[in-house]
Amino acid sequence: MATLLSSRRMILTLTMAVLGPAVLPPCAAADEAVLAPTHQLIDGLLRVMKAGHNTPFSQRFSMLAPVIDQTFDLTTILNLSVGATWQSMPPDQQAILLQAFRRYTVSSYVNSFDNYSGQRFVVNPETRTVGNEQVVQTKIIPVAGEGHELDYVMREGPAGWRIVDVLADGAISRVAVQRSDFRQLIRQGGASALAQNLEAKSANLAG
Repeated sequence: MATLLSSRRMILTLTMAVLGPAVLPPCAAADEAVLAPTHQLIDGLLRVMKAGHNTPFSQRFSMLAPVIDQTFDLTTILNLSVGATWQSMPPDQQAILLQAFRRYTVSSYVNSFDNYSGQRFVVNPETRTVGNEQVVQTKIIPVAGEGHELDYVMREGPAGWRIVDVLADGAISRVAVQRSDFRQLIRQGGASALAQNLEAKSANLAG
């Protein structure tokens, strides 16, 4: 398997829908509470990357899953991706779908961040304010070659600041592509069709 930053595979795996250009608000020094989840996620990703292919996928999954739980607001992300249909789903269907989405999200990151060859993560201490959200800018810098920007959209909730979207190269939204895919599957077969699709994707990533 190619190394993480030898190609744009990691970017294409995580996010595949380019948004239109926008005028971005100025940056400002961020509260440490806004930055903390991003630092925690990066620490977790580095541990998984350094574990590498010699460590079974299931073990790397177990290493990263608690970090994803603590840094992402998966319920909000799923709600944004599914849309109004989410609110009308019975609680048991929501629970099944959230479990499948969690497994898919963790598997995606374990699969994408699967190799360490001296890459560095740099976090910009200044954030962009967009409405009630903050955007934390980070860059993944390889030993040689071009770096990649990954920005994390942060929203404050009852559990504090959590990630609610990821922007690759500052403009490619993971929620945007999920919204298109998820809603089509729900229209075709309801929540069960989406849950089955996510489970199948997770199995493929683990394989």
